[in-house]
Amino acid sequence: MNNIQTYIKDHKDRFLNELIELLKIPSISADSAYKNDVLNTAEAIKVSLENAGCDMVEICKTEGYPIVYGEKTIDKNLPTVLVYGHYDVQPPDPLDLWDSAPFEPVIKKTAWHPEGAIFARGACDDKGQLYMHVKALEFMISTNQLPCNVKFMIEGEEEVGSANLATFVKNNQDKLKNDVILISDTGMIAQDVPSITTGLRGLSYVEVEVTGPNRDLHSGLYGGAVANPINVLTKMIASLHDENNHITIPGFYDKVEELSKEERAEMAKAPFSLDTYKKALDIHDVYGETGYTTNERNSIRPTLDVNGIWGGYTGEGAKTVIASKAYAKISMRLVPHQDWKEITQLFKTHFESVAPKGVTVKVTPHHGGQGYVTPINSIGYQAASKAYQDTFGKTPIPQRSGGSIPIVSLFEQELKSKTILMGFGLDSDAIHSPNEHFGIFNYLKGIETIPLFYKYFTELSK
Repeated sequence: MNNIQTYIKDHKDRFLNELIELLKIPSISADSAYKNDVLNTAEAIKVSLENAGCDMVEICKTEGYPIVYGEKTIDKNLPTVLVYGHYDVQPPDPLDLWDSAPFEPVIKKTAWHPEGAIFARGACDDKGQLYMHVKALEFMISTNQLPCNVKFMIEGEEEVGSANLATFVKNNQDKLKNDVILISDTGMIAQDVPSITTGLRGLSYVEVEVTGPNRDLHSGLYGGAVANPINVLTKMIASLHDENNHITIPGFYDKVEELSKEERAEMAKAPFSLDTYKKALDIHDVYGETGYTTNERNSIRPTLDVNGIWGGYTGEGAKTVIASKAYAKISMRLVPHQDWKEITQLFKTHFESVAPKGVTVKVTPHHGGQGYVTPINSIGYQAASKAYQDTFGKTPIPQRSGGSIPIVSLFEQELKSKTILMGFGLDSDAIHSPNEHFGIFNYLKGIETIPLFYKYFTELSK
């Protein structure tokens, strides 16, 4: 597109400053103490879409946090692109592991981002990647180069399971009608290796509670005589994997898609250094299901992980106590064809069955979603590929992601359109972790690449 690099160069400082201001708002959807901040972020997104040139922007109420909807229609006979993103962020804990305050953005150079990166919660997931689309729209409208219609649907509950998005989508099918959905909430292989995410894993997230005696007990008087819920819980969790790190829940693998040797060989062409991977994480070796590579384990295979575990006394000093209760939060990443509700039920049935008689077990499902695979022969994928070729000078590699965006399969079911996942983050950007960041190169490259997707999608649609 004409002058996009010049436009970015001329407005670079403003683009960065606007994003920094957005990152200062702690829009933590999981913590009700930040309710006003989440609502203020929705308002900030509304203003940014208006400033970018949308004809109509509204804040749509839901049972939870609102959805920001915007649109720019130039000709109803032209294709329509629906952009999805989220303005809520993960909690920043543990705070003591951040090198700078999570909601006081700073720019620092790193080994992966020699041009500098913005360090803040939400920098990459998803405020920075969402804001690329706002600035790309601004460029296309201000230079009169918008080739088609565009709609925005930006939610505030992605990090807590998008509880109200399904209802909104079902109730607003005409409003959301589109020819393709565009999302930047994924990553690419490296700054010089562009990639397009073609698959996402599904998710089942549960909380478990193990109860033993009716109160906390003295460990000297009762130790060895009654079941200790913490001991029991850790044994139960350990039993969920066998010696090959295979998940032991009956029926768990029944619907798992086994990729062909040819498909696995194609995946293996993506550049990957195991030594670099281990060095970046400061680990001596990798760990996972026997028979699969690291890149296969975190993309085409299902997993089960404990995300948190607690119970008993964790304060300073010693307290000799057998806790009445122990808890854990457990997530299962699922591959296409595994139904998250079915897997949740299989987990519940199995977990309750392995509990000894001295305790009772409660399994509470939190949220989940289906996996997704997007075809690489669609017009949308081809348009994205051509856009990356123009800005990076090389063809992007199709890549399956280990992450989950549960609503992607919902979009296809309800809106009958394909989703294209154009992510610009890197694995090293520490999303969901302390010191999350987003490279300035990646942010600006996204703004440069997105308008070309619109251009090529419109041309190919003819």
